[in-house]
Amino acid sequence: MKKILMRRKAAIEARMKEIRADLEGDKTEASAVEQLQKEVDDLAAELEEIKKALENPEDDEDPEDDPENDPSVTAGGGEGRTGDDPDPNENRNGVDPEKRNALVNNIMRSLSSESRTKAKEGEQRKAFANYLVGRISESEARAMGVETTNGKVLIPETLAKEIITYAQEENLLRKYGTVIRTKGTQGYPILVKKAKAQRIKTERTQDNPIPQTDIDFDEVKLNPTETDALVLVTKKLLAMTDMPVEQTVIEELKKAYVDQEANFFYNSTDNPGSLIQKAVAFTPAEMEVYDKLVRLKNTVPTSKLKNSRWMMNRAALTAVETIKDKNGNPLLREAYIEGTFGYRILGYPVDVTDYVDGGTPETPRLYFGDFSSFRIQDVINSMEVSKLLEKYSDTNQVGFKIWHLNDGQLVYGPYEPTVFKLELTDGATSA
Repeated sequence: MKKILMRRKAAIEARMKEIRADLEGDKTEASAVEQLQKEVDDLAAELEEIKKALENPEDDEDPEDDPENDPSVTAGGGEGRTGDDPDPNENRNGVDPEKRNALVNNIMRSLSSESRTKAKEGEQRKAFANYLVGRISESEARAMGVETTNGKVLIPETLAKEIITYAQEENLLRKYGTVIRTKGTQGYPILVKKAKAQRIKTERTQDNPIPQTDIDFDEVKLNPTETDALVLVTKKLLAMTDMPVEQTVIEELKKAYVDQEANFFYNSTDNPGSLIQKAVAFTPAEMEVYDKLVRLKNTVPTSKLKNSRWMMNRAALTAVETIKDKNGNPLLREAYIEGTFGYRILGYPVDVTDYVDGGTPETPRLYFGDFSSFRIQDVINSMEVSKLLEKYSDTNQVGFKIWHLNDGQLVYGPYEPTVFKLELTDGATSA
Protein backbone atom coordinates (compact mmCIF):
# COMPACT_ATOMS: atom_id res chain seq x y z
CA MET A 1 0.00 0.00 0.00
CA LYS A 2 2.85 2.37 0.83
CA LYS A 3 4.33 1.92 -2.65
CA ILE A 4 0.99 2.76 -4.23
CA LEU A 5 0.70 5.92 -2.14
CA MET A 6 4.26 6.98 -2.94
CA ARG A 7 3.70 6.52 -6.68
CA ARG A 8 0.41 8.35 -6.58
CA LYS A 9 2.07 11.17 -4.63
CA ALA A 10 4.81 11.41 -7.26
CA ALA A 11 2.22 11.45 -10.05
CA ILE A 12 0.23 14.26 -8.40
CA GLU A 13 3.37 16.34 -7.79
CA ALA A 14 4.45 15.82 -11.42
CA ARG A 15 1.06 17.01 -12.67
CA MET A 16 1.15 20.05 -10.38
CA LYS A 17 4.62 20.97 -11.62
CA GLU A 18 3.38 20.64 -15.20
CA ILE A 19 0.44 22.99 -14.49
CA ARG A 20 2.76 25.45 -12.75
CA ALA A 21 5.20 25.42 -15.69
CA ASP A 22 2.34 26.10 -18.13
CA LEU A 23 1.05 28.98 -15.99
CA GLU A 24 4.46 30.61 -15.53
CA GLY A 25 5.25 30.12 -19.21
CA ASP A 26 2.00 31.79 -20.34
CA LYS A 27 0.88 28.60 -22.08
CA THR A 28 -2.56 28.59 -20.53
CA GLU A 29 -5.77 30.06 -21.96
CA ALA A 30 -7.84 32.29 -19.75
CA SER A 31 -10.83 30.02 -20.37
CA ALA A 32 -8.93 27.04 -18.94
CA VAL A 33 -8.08 28.64 -15.60
CA GLU A 34 -11.34 27.63 -13.91
CA GLN A 35 -10.90 24.01 -14.96
CA LEU A 36 -7.28 24.00 -13.79
CA GLN A 37 -8.32 25.57 -10.50
CA LYS A 38 -10.73 22.69 -9.86
CA GLU A 39 -8.11 20.15 -10.86
CA VAL A 40 -5.50 21.70 -8.56
CA ASP A 41 -7.96 21.80 -5.65
CA ASP A 42 -8.79 18.13 -6.12
CA LEU A 43 -5.12 17.17 -6.46
CA ALA A 44 -4.17 19.23 -3.39
CA ALA A 45 -6.87 17.57 -1.28
CA GLU A 46 -5.82 14.12 -2.44
CA LEU A 47 -2.15 14.92 -1.83
CA GLU A 48 -2.92 16.03 1.71
CA GLU A 49 -4.71 12.76 2.40
CA ILE A 50 -1.80 10.78 0.99
CA LYS A 51 0.68 12.68 3.17
CA LYS A 52 -1.41 11.91 6.26
CA ALA A 53 -1.62 8.25 5.30
CA LEU A 54 2.14 8.07 4.82
CA GLU A 55 2.74 9.69 8.19
CA ASN A 56 0.41 7.13 9.87
CA PRO A 57 0.77 3.90 7.84
CA GLU A 58 -1.66 1.10 8.58
CA ASP A 59 -0.21 -2.08 9.99
CA ASP A 60 -2.31 -4.38 7.80
CA GLU A 61 -0.77 -3.74 4.39
CA ASP A 62 -2.13 -6.05 1.72
CA PRO A 63 0.75 -7.96 0.08
CA GLU A 64 -1.41 -8.48 -3.00
CA ASP A 65 -1.50 -4.75 -3.73
CA ASP A 66 0.25 -4.08 -7.02
CA PRO A 67 1.08 -0.47 -7.90
CA GLU A 68 1.02 -1.28 -11.58
CA ASN A 69 -2.63 -2.31 -11.40
CA ASP A 70 -3.80 0.76 -9.52
CA PRO A 71 -5.59 3.12 -11.91
CA SER A 72 -5.15 6.07 -9.59
CA VAL A 73 -1.37 6.04 -10.12
CA THR A 74 -1.60 7.32 -13.66
CA ALA A 75 -4.73 9.43 -13.36
CA GLY A 76 -3.94 13.14 -13.39
CA GLY A 77 -0.22 12.50 -13.86
CA GLY A 78 0.07 14.46 -17.06
CA GLU A 79 -1.06 11.69 -19.44
CA GLY A 80 -4.78 12.07 -18.79
CA ARG A 81 -5.29 15.40 -20.58
CA THR A 82 -8.74 15.37 -22.18
CA GLY A 83 -9.65 16.60 -25.60
CA ASP A 84 -11.18 19.69 -24.00
CA ASP A 85 -7.88 20.70 -22.44
CA PRO A 86 -6.09 23.54 -24.24
CA ASP A 87 -3.28 22.67 -26.63
CA PRO A 88 -0.04 24.34 -25.49
CA ASN A 89 0.73 25.35 -29.08
CA GLU A 90 -2.48 27.34 -29.58
CA ASN A 91 -2.55 31.14 -29.30
CA ARG A 92 -3.30 32.30 -25.80
CA ASN A 93 -5.58 34.94 -24.39
CA GLY A 94 -4.21 36.86 -21.38
CA VAL A 95 -4.72 35.12 -18.05
CA ASP A 96 -5.70 37.27 -15.09
CA PRO A 97 -2.40 37.69 -13.15
CA GLU A 98 -4.18 37.46 -9.79
CA LYS A 99 -5.82 34.13 -10.70
CA ARG A 100 -2.56 32.82 -12.11
CA ASN A 101 -0.57 33.84 -9.02
CA ALA A 102 -3.20 32.37 -6.69
CA LEU A 103 -3.14 29.11 -8.60
CA VAL A 104 0.67 28.96 -8.60
CA ASN A 105 0.77 29.74 -4.87
CA ASN A 106 -1.75 26.98 -4.22
CA ILE A 107 0.44 24.54 -6.11
CA MET A 108 3.57 25.70 -4.27
CA ARG A 109 1.86 25.24 -0.90
CA SER A 110 0.92 21.70 -1.81
CA LEU A 111 4.42 20.90 -3.03
CA SER A 112 6.16 22.54 -0.09
CA SER A 113 8.45 20.48 2.08
CA GLU A 114 11.54 21.17 4.17
CA SER A 115 13.89 20.05 1.42
CA ARG A 116 11.96 22.02 -1.19
CA THR A 117 12.03 25.12 1.01
CA LYS A 118 15.79 24.84 1.56
CA ALA A 119 16.37 24.33 -2.14
CA LYS A 120 14.24 27.36 -2.98
CA GLU A 121 16.09 29.47 -0.41
CA GLY A 122 19.39 28.41 -1.95
CA GLU A 123 18.15 29.29 -5.44
CA GLN A 124 16.87 32.65 -4.22
CA ARG A 125 20.17 33.47 -2.47
CA LYS A 126 22.15 32.55 -5.57
CA ALA A 127 19.82 34.58 -7.81
CA PHE A 128 20.16 37.56 -5.46
CA ALA A 129 23.96 37.39 -5.56
CA ASN A 130 24.10 36.89 -9.35
CA TYR A 131 21.74 39.79 -9.95
CA LEU A 132 23.92 42.06 -7.83
CA VAL A 133 26.96 41.47 -10.01
CA GLY A 134 24.99 41.60 -13.27
CA ARG A 135 25.09 37.92 -14.22
CA ILE A 136 21.31 37.66 -14.59
CA SER A 137 18.68 40.22 -15.56
CA GLU A 138 16.12 41.81 -13.28
CA SER A 139 13.31 39.76 -14.82
CA GLU A 140 15.27 36.54 -14.24
CA ALA A 141 15.92 37.53 -10.63
CA ARG A 142 12.25 38.33 -10.05
CA ALA A 143 11.25 34.99 -11.55
CA MET A 144 13.40 33.31 -8.87
CA GLY A 145 11.76 35.21 -6.01
CA VAL A 146 14.05 38.24 -5.69
CA GLU A 147 12.11 41.46 -5.12
CA THR A 148 13.50 44.44 -7.04
CA THR A 149 12.30 48.00 -7.52
CA ASN A 150 14.02 51.07 -8.96
CA GLY A 151 17.44 49.43 -8.87
CA LYS A 152 17.02 48.39 -5.23
CA VAL A 153 16.93 44.76 -4.20
CA LEU A 154 15.07 43.65 -1.09
CA ILE A 155 17.40 41.22 0.65
CA PRO A 156 15.78 37.78 0.85
CA GLU A 157 14.57 36.87 4.32
CA THR A 158 17.02 33.98 4.60
CA LEU A 159 20.00 36.19 3.75
CA ALA A 160 18.76 38.93 6.07
CA LYS A 161 18.71 36.35 8.88
CA GLU A 162 22.22 35.30 7.89
CA ILE A 163 23.42 38.90 8.12
CA ILE A 164 21.75 39.37 11.49
CA THR A 165 23.23 36.07 12.71
CA TYR A 166 26.67 37.31 11.68
CA ALA A 167 25.87 40.58 13.46
CA GLN A 168 25.09 38.65 16.65
CA GLU A 169 28.50 36.99 16.49
CA GLU A 170 30.35 40.28 16.04
CA ASN A 171 28.04 42.72 17.82
CA LEU A 172 27.55 41.35 21.34
CA LEU A 173 24.76 43.81 22.04
CA ARG A 174 22.69 41.91 19.48
CA LYS A 175 23.61 38.66 21.17
CA TYR A 176 22.66 39.71 24.70
CA GLY A 177 20.21 42.54 24.01
CA THR A 178 16.47 42.32 23.39
CA VAL A 179 15.51 42.46 19.70
CA ILE A 180 12.05 43.46 18.49
CA ARG A 181 11.00 43.23 14.84
CA THR A 182 8.17 45.62 14.10
CA LYS A 183 7.19 48.45 11.79
CA GLY A 184 5.59 50.72 14.38
CA THR A 185 7.20 52.90 17.02
CA GLN A 186 8.51 50.87 19.94
CA GLY A 187 8.28 52.59 23.31
CA TYR A 188 9.21 51.58 26.87
CA PRO A 189 7.58 53.11 29.98
CA ILE A 190 10.11 54.10 32.64
CA LEU A 191 9.11 54.70 36.26
CA VAL A 192 10.40 58.13 37.29
CA LYS A 193 8.38 58.71 40.45
CA LYS A 194 7.58 56.04 43.02
CA ALA A 195 4.54 55.66 45.24
CA LYS A 196 5.00 55.92 48.98
CA ALA A 197 3.19 53.96 51.66
CA GLN A 198 2.54 55.09 55.25
CA ARG A 199 2.05 53.37 58.57
CA ILE A 200 -0.40 54.85 61.10
CA LYS A 201 -1.00 53.81 64.70
CA THR A 202 -4.52 55.25 64.99
CA GLU A 203 -7.52 54.63 62.77
CA ARG A 204 -8.07 56.83 59.76
CA THR A 205 -10.69 59.56 60.05
CA GLN A 206 -12.02 62.22 57.71
CA ASP A 207 -9.57 64.62 59.30
CA ASN A 208 -6.70 62.18 58.79
CA PRO A 209 -7.10 60.63 55.31
CA ILE A 210 -4.47 58.61 53.48
CA PRO A 211 -1.97 61.02 51.93
CA GLN A 212 -2.07 60.89 48.18
CA THR A 213 1.10 59.92 46.38
CA ASP A 214 1.59 59.89 42.64
CA ILE A 215 3.59 57.63 40.43
CA ASP A 216 4.88 58.97 37.18
CA PHE A 217 6.22 57.35 34.05
CA ASP A 218 8.41 58.62 31.28
CA GLU A 219 8.72 56.81 27.97
CA VAL A 220 11.77 55.97 25.91
CA LYS A 221 10.91 55.54 22.25
CA LEU A 222 13.19 53.81 19.81
CA ASN A 223 13.62 55.87 16.68
CA PRO A 224 14.84 53.70 13.79
CA THR A 225 17.34 55.45 11.56
CA GLU A 226 19.27 54.45 8.48
CA THR A 227 22.27 52.16 8.76
CA ASP A 228 24.11 51.74 5.49
CA ALA A 229 27.40 50.55 4.05
CA LEU A 230 29.02 50.81 0.61
CA VAL A 231 31.51 48.54 -1.17
CA LEU A 232 33.05 49.06 -4.62
CA VAL A 233 34.09 46.38 -7.10
CA THR A 234 35.87 47.04 -10.42
CA LYS A 235 34.11 46.08 -13.63
CA LYS A 236 37.29 44.36 -14.78
CA LEU A 237 37.18 42.05 -11.78
CA LEU A 238 33.52 41.24 -12.38
CA ALA A 239 34.19 40.50 -16.06
CA MET A 240 37.39 38.46 -15.84
CA THR A 241 37.61 36.59 -12.56
CA ASP A 242 36.58 32.99 -12.11
CA MET A 243 36.15 33.55 -8.40
CA PRO A 244 32.63 33.75 -6.95
CA VAL A 245 32.70 37.55 -6.74
CA GLU A 246 29.03 37.70 -5.81
CA GLN A 247 29.72 35.79 -2.58
CA THR A 248 32.62 38.10 -1.76
CA VAL A 249 30.36 41.12 -2.30
CA ILE A 250 27.80 39.71 0.11
CA GLU A 251 30.46 38.95 2.72
CA GLU A 252 31.92 42.46 2.49
CA LEU A 253 28.46 44.01 2.73
CA LYS A 254 27.82 41.96 5.86
CA LYS A 255 31.09 43.06 7.47
CA ALA A 256 30.66 46.72 6.57
CA TYR A 257 27.05 46.78 7.77
CA VAL A 258 27.82 45.09 11.08
CA ASP A 259 30.77 47.40 11.77
CA GLN A 260 28.58 50.47 11.24
CA GLU A 261 25.71 49.09 13.31
CA ALA A 262 27.92 47.99 16.20
CA ASN A 263 29.66 51.36 16.42
CA PHE A 264 26.25 53.06 16.51
CA PHE A 265 25.13 50.81 19.36
CA TYR A 266 28.35 51.04 21.36
CA ASN A 267 29.92 54.42 20.77
CA SER A 268 27.81 56.84 18.72
CA THR A 269 27.48 60.36 20.08
CA ASP A 270 24.36 60.74 17.89
CA ASN A 271 22.67 57.89 19.74
CA PRO A 272 21.52 59.01 23.21
CA GLY A 273 21.11 55.37 24.20
CA SER A 274 24.50 54.10 23.02
CA LEU A 275 26.38 52.05 25.57
CA ILE A 276 29.19 54.55 26.10
CA GLN A 277 26.74 57.39 26.69
CA LYS A 278 23.93 55.70 28.63
CA ALA A 279 25.85 53.26 30.88
CA VAL A 280 26.28 54.71 34.38
CA ALA A 281 29.87 55.86 34.94
CA PHE A 282 31.40 54.13 37.95
CA THR A 283 34.09 56.33 39.52
CA PRO A 284 35.31 54.87 42.83
CA ALA A 285 37.98 56.44 44.99
CA GLU A 286 41.62 55.43 44.48
CA MET A 287 41.91 51.70 45.13
CA GLU A 288 43.38 48.58 43.59
CA VAL A 289 41.85 47.20 40.39
CA TYR A 290 40.50 44.09 42.09
CA ASP A 291 38.74 46.17 44.73
CA LYS A 292 37.22 48.32 42.00
CA LEU A 293 35.80 45.27 40.30
CA VAL A 294 34.26 44.07 43.58
CA ARG A 295 32.72 47.49 44.23
CA LEU A 296 31.38 47.65 40.69
CA LYS A 297 29.81 44.20 40.91
CA ASN A 298 28.05 45.11 44.15
CA THR A 299 26.74 48.38 42.72
CA VAL A 300 24.42 46.65 40.23
CA PRO A 301 20.88 46.22 41.64
CA THR A 302 20.35 42.75 43.10
CA SER A 303 17.48 42.03 40.72
CA LYS A 304 19.84 42.51 37.76
CA LEU A 305 22.77 40.45 39.01
CA LYS A 306 21.36 37.11 37.89
CA ASN A 307 21.82 37.90 34.18
CA SER A 308 24.82 40.20 34.53
CA ARG A 309 28.16 39.78 32.77
CA TRP A 310 31.39 41.65 32.03
CA MET A 311 32.11 43.19 28.65
CA MET A 312 35.54 44.76 28.09
CA ASN A 313 38.17 45.70 25.54
CA ARG A 314 41.60 44.08 25.27
CA ALA A 315 43.31 46.82 27.25
CA ALA A 316 40.99 46.13 30.20
CA LEU A 317 41.52 42.38 29.81
CA THR A 318 45.29 42.92 30.00
CA ALA A 319 44.90 45.04 33.13
CA VAL A 320 42.74 42.38 34.79
CA GLU A 321 44.91 39.45 33.67
CA THR A 322 48.02 41.02 35.19
CA ILE A 323 46.50 41.23 38.68
CA LYS A 324 48.54 39.06 41.06
CA ASP A 325 47.76 37.82 44.53
CA LYS A 326 50.22 38.20 47.43
CA ASN A 327 52.05 35.06 46.33
CA GLY A 328 52.51 36.37 42.77
CA ASN A 329 49.94 34.02 41.21
CA PRO A 330 47.38 35.27 38.68
CA LEU A 331 44.20 36.24 40.46
CA LEU A 332 42.10 35.59 37.35
CA ARG A 333 41.45 31.94 36.64
CA GLU A 334 40.49 30.53 33.25
CA ALA A 335 37.18 28.70 33.13
CA TYR A 336 35.76 27.37 29.88
CA ILE A 337 32.21 28.56 29.38
CA GLU A 338 30.49 27.70 26.11
CA GLY A 339 29.78 30.80 24.06
CA THR A 340 31.96 33.15 26.11
CA PHE A 341 35.55 34.37 26.01
CA GLY A 342 36.59 31.76 28.54
CA TYR A 343 36.93 33.73 31.79
CA ARG A 344 34.90 34.44 34.85
CA ILE A 345 35.53 37.44 37.05
CA LEU A 346 34.02 37.23 40.53
CA GLY A 347 31.79 34.45 39.25
CA TYR A 348 30.40 36.31 36.22
CA PRO A 349 31.22 35.50 32.57
CA VAL A 350 33.50 37.74 30.50
CA ASP A 351 33.22 38.85 26.87
CA VAL A 352 35.91 40.79 25.03
CA THR A 353 35.22 42.99 22.00
CA ASP A 354 37.11 45.80 20.31
CA TYR A 355 33.88 47.81 20.00
CA VAL A 356 34.25 48.70 23.68
CA ASP A 357 37.33 50.75 22.69
CA GLY A 358 35.22 53.73 21.63
CA GLY A 359 38.07 54.95 19.42
CA THR A 360 40.64 54.76 22.22
CA PRO A 361 41.97 51.18 22.31
CA GLU A 362 44.68 52.15 24.78
CA THR A 363 42.06 53.01 27.43
CA PRO A 364 41.14 49.98 29.60
CA ARG A 365 37.33 50.15 29.58
CA LEU A 366 34.79 47.62 30.80
CA TYR A 367 31.06 47.34 31.35
CA PHE A 368 29.17 45.23 33.85
CA GLY A 369 25.46 44.60 34.14
CA ASP A 370 22.40 43.05 32.51
CA PHE A 371 22.66 43.74 28.78
CA SER A 372 19.16 42.46 28.03
CA SER A 373 18.05 46.02 28.80
CA PHE A 374 19.72 47.10 25.55
CA ARG A 375 16.69 47.25 23.23
CA ILE A 376 17.03 46.86 19.47
CA GLN A 377 14.29 47.52 16.96
CA ASP A 378 14.59 46.10 13.44
CA VAL A 379 12.02 47.42 10.99
CA ILE A 380 10.48 44.43 9.20
CA ASN A 381 11.46 43.97 5.53
CA SER A 382 13.60 47.11 5.42
CA MET A 383 16.98 45.56 4.61
CA GLU A 384 17.83 46.16 0.96
CA VAL A 385 20.76 46.54 -1.41
CA SER A 386 21.19 49.12 -4.19
CA LYS A 387 23.47 48.56 -7.18
CA LEU A 388 25.10 51.85 -8.20
CA LEU A 389 26.19 51.74 -11.84
CA GLU A 390 26.23 55.35 -13.07
CA LYS A 391 27.69 56.94 -9.97
CA TYR A 392 31.05 55.18 -10.33
CA SER A 393 31.07 54.63 -14.09
CA ASP A 394 33.91 57.15 -14.66
CA THR A 395 36.21 54.93 -12.59
CA ASN A 396 34.87 51.67 -14.06
CA GLN A 397 33.54 50.48 -10.74
CA VAL A 398 30.21 49.20 -9.48
CA GLY A 399 28.95 50.23 -6.05
CA PHE A 400 26.86 48.05 -3.77
CA LYS A 401 25.06 49.75 -0.88
CA ILE A 402 23.30 47.91 1.92
CA TRP A 403 20.60 49.81 3.80
CA HIS A 404 18.56 49.00 6.89
CA LEU A 405 16.26 50.79 9.33
CA ASN A 406 16.89 50.06 12.99
CA ASP A 407 17.69 51.54 16.38
CA GLY A 408 19.40 50.29 19.51
CA GLN A 409 19.38 51.96 22.92
CA LEU A 410 20.18 51.07 26.51
CA VAL A 411 16.89 51.51 28.35
CA TYR A 412 16.51 51.72 32.14
CA GLY A 413 14.82 53.85 34.78
CA PRO A 414 16.48 56.06 37.38
CA TYR A 415 15.64 53.63 40.20
CA GLU A 416 17.21 50.57 38.61
CA PRO A 417 20.25 51.23 36.40
CA THR A 418 21.27 48.09 34.57
CA VAL A 419 24.77 48.62 33.12
CA PHE A 420 27.78 50.40 34.63
CA LYS A 421 30.99 51.60 32.96
CA LEU A 422 34.47 51.59 34.49
CA GLU A 423 37.74 52.89 33.02
CA LEU A 424 40.92 51.59 34.63
CA THR A 425 43.10 54.62 34.10
CA ASP A 426 45.12 54.77 37.32
CA GLY A 427 47.48 51.93 36.36
CA ALA A 428 47.02 49.99 39.60
CA THR A 429 47.32 46.29 38.80
CA SER A 430 48.05 44.54 42.06
CA ALA A 431 45.82 43.06 44.69
